Amino acid sequence: MRVFVTGATGFIGSAVVRELIGAGHQVVGLARSDTAAASLREAGAEVHRGSLDDPDSLRSAATASDGVVHLAFKHDFAALASAGAADLSAIETIGTALAGSGKPFVVSSAMLAVTPGRATTEEDPADPRSPGAHRVASENTAIALAERGVRSSVLRLAPSVHGRGDHAFVPALIGVAREKGVSAFIGDGVNRWAAVHRIDAARLFRLALEDAPAGARLHGVGDEGVPFRDIAEVIGRHLDLPVVGISREEADAHFGWLAHFASGDFPASSTLTQKLLGWRPVQPALIPDLDGGHYFDEGALRTPTP
Repeated sequence: MRVFVTGATGFIGSAVVRELIGAGHQVVGLARSDTAAASLREAGAEVHRGSLDDPDSLRSAATASDGVVHLAFKHDFAALASAGAADLSAIETIGTALAGSGKPFVVSSAMLAVTPGRATTEEDPADPRSPGAHRVASENTAIALAERGVRSSVLRLAPSVHGRGDHAFVPALIGVAREKGVSAFIGDGVNRWAAVHRIDAARLFRLALEDAPAGARLHGVGDEGVPFRDIAEVIGRHLDLPVVGISREEADAHFGWLAHFASGDFPASSTLTQKLLGWRPVQPALIPDLDGGHYFDEGALRTPTP
């Protein structure tokens, strides 16, 4: 299958590209820069120059493909509404190009788009009141494409997609701990984060491309809910720092833009996804991955900016 992949050089996308090529698919990756293009060629993929802001480029690549995996997203925590709008526009453009073809279109989403505080399942719709409200329109639009002759599916990823090269929430927490001199949790620290290893997630994207039925919602979840205190304790142990509980009132000053995520309760299940596609997470879970030590190499830490 000739597969067009957006976000193909990202932390998750690069693993998806390798997974697809390893399974015998031909990959065409979207590249905004010469650096991204070189990375794709090195991985064995073809290069399609363009960006999420270039609908003609997205349209032409989607039309020439046998299927699309959409992973690109503008991760700007200071402008989530506009990032969501750009994502929606890209999905609409690609969806229109695929309409009536029966081709697969796998759209990446986030577990944060579902109501927090309980173990959400694939049957739960996206919630406009959720922390991931900027993803709701994209999810609903992708699912609706099933009625237009597209084998569309949405793959919600756990808040922590971990593994070597991670530069999202966990490295940011490690950076905060280094700066503050303590590894903190909020309240009693029993709020939970779902998690998945990026290699397991990449395999799920491939399975969704190959076999997910039209209109399916899928969950990329290995750990259903890791208590935040457990994460803080591993960070404290590896950095040789005290592990302390702080109040919600102190959280904003301590964690900055991460405070909302550090206090959130985001458990989720992938039982239905595993049954539907025969997917099983086999890579290390979040705590063993942290305990492996690679997250604490100074050169490995790249704290994202909001």
